[in-house]
Amino acid sequence: MADFLEFGELMIDDALARKESCGCHFNTAFQTEDNEALRDDENFCHVAAWEYAGEGRPPIFHKEPLIFENVVLTQRSYK
Repeated sequence: MADFLEFGELMIDDALARKESCGCHFNTAFQTEDNEALRDDENFCHVAAWEYAGEGRPPIFHKEPLIFENVVLTQRSYK
């Protein structure tokens, strides 16, 4: 059970670090005038990985940029 709680805390830390809305990860602080998810591909187009740093220590954040060669990232609209 402790593993699930630690994983849940890590997911919350990751969500709070993301200053955008992305797909179903909607944050009301980051939305368009039409209430759609507001992406920030310049700062958040990456794969995130968190490394366990030991008991009582914050996890270490690692990121690897995503590079799209055949598609163009665009703002979604569900209207």
